[in-house]
Amino acid sequence: MLDALSDLVKRGIIGKLEVVNLELHPEVGQTLGVRSVPWLKLGAIELAGLHSRDELSDWAGKADTETGMADYFHLLLKEGQMARVLVMLHADPSQLAAVLPVIGNPEASLNVRLGAGVLIEEFAQSAALRALLPRLAELSVHPDARVRADACHTLGLTGEAAARATLQARLGDTDADVREIAADSLEALAQA
Repeated sequence: MLDALSDLVKRGIIGKLEVVNLELHPEVGQTLGVRSVPWLKLGAIELAGLHSRDELSDWAGKADTETGMADYFHLLLKEGQMARVLVMLHADPSQLAAVLPVIGNPEASLNVRLGAGVLIEEFAQSAALRALLPRLAELSVHPDARVRADACHTLGLTGEAAARATLQARLGDTDADVREIAADSLEALAQA
């Protein structure tokens, strides 16, 4: 992995590489919470275990982008590491936007979709969630009914009156579940 990372530095894909031998400096591993080696941090993305040159190049290319964070959150949710994602989101609530591509991915597994829903619920009525209203409105007209339903549920969690118009438009949705969730969310907004 060290060779692959060194190559990425040489190619300009990674700007800086710091290597620590944990046998000589175990305090660094303790400070960073490293539990297995090799361990790598690319921006906010932490990777443990062996990764190919192509994987490392891919992660390096999208580190600190919303797409990269969405892929990272998806991976963590898939691995059952929701608590880790929650810690990251509480440290930087603006990263909540990276959960939306997970919600908007109809190919995501049920466990990942449920995990994304739990993450969103953690930020119900927060400024970070309210800031996502325009993007949630876009998801509310997604071709996949599951995505529209999740978007309607999330719009109700915003506590924002501005979500009403989008939810009212979904009351006429072709999918019964979307209509029901939109109605429930409108009721939740009326009580907020």
